[in-house]
Amino acid sequence: MRVKIYVTLKEGILDPQGKAVKHSLHSLGYTSVEDVRVGKYIEIEIDDTAKEKLDPQIKEMCNKLLSNPIIEDFRYEIEK
Repeated sequence: MRVKIYVTLKEGILDPQGKAVKHSLHSLGYTSVEDVRVGKYIEIEIDDTAKEKLDPQIKEMCNKLLSNPIIEDFRYEIEK
């Protein structure tokens, strides 16, 4: 199974990397860009575990290592 994990900064958390990307896009002439938020995308291959066991494991991985729960949110998709 493949798990696709998306980690993003929580609403209201400043994103200096996003601001830098926005500035660069404006410098390149893409002035219609109003805001940029930068996050992380992680893919995990995992053995064919029952989905009811997999969900708690993924949440634990994200909360303990893959994201900073104080400033980041995460969501994930499971593909078979």
